[in-house]
Amino acid sequence: MQNSETGTVRSAAPRILVLGATGGTGRLIVRQALDRGYDVAALVRSPEKAAGLDGATLIVGDARDGTVLRRALQGRDAVVSALGTPASPFRGVTLLSSATRALVDAMKAERVGRLVAITGIGAGDSAGHGGFLFDSLIFPLLLRKVYADKNRQEAVVRESGLDWVLVRPSVLNDKPGRGTIRALTDLSDFRGGTIARADVARFVLDQLRDGTWTHRAPLITW
Repeated sequence: MQNSETGTVRSAAPRILVLGATGGTGRLIVRQALDRGYDVAALVRSPEKAAGLDGATLIVGDARDGTVLRRALQGRDAVVSALGTPASPFRGVTLLSSATRALVDAMKAERVGRLVAITGIGAGDSAGHGGFLFDSLIFPLLLRKVYADKNRQEAVVRESGLDWVLVRPSVLNDKPGRGTIRALTDLSDFRGGTIARADVARFVLDQLRDGTWTHRAPLITW
């Protein structure tokens, strides 16, 4: 059940669908959601990739397939997208935007209104705030095409008409979470930064019950 004004999920045990559940951050989102008592479904490409997602309902299929998405969304209150794609220095990337476009259409068809989607530092107006190494080497040499698609993905979300939050983590690490983060939209004095995947997962799940960042794109960092 959702609050019609903010899109936040009000049910005692939110029923969520997680895309990108087999990635490093996606797995933590699933685990933390289950620990909170949420009813979690995970869309995965194959059962073999889903090892360790015990407790989640698995739906096997392609995240770009509208029929699969509609089936996965049945009975859900909200969606968390942790979709990612490897660095692609030479070939164009379309997975993120095409999957998100299919997801938005399926969410509208199934009347699921809340979407929290992870993109990353370097998307939209956070470009140029990743610090010297990220902005000067990693981004232009390895991630330029990936982030072109992240920008298309963000545009799809912004234009969706859904109750959405775009979460842009700074550079990810696998350290233990600190439990405290900064969420920023004014990046004028920000350069660089890092954050644990565990803290990203916590922030993302918090957005299902908190409307503070609805229709906004905070950069989160330590």
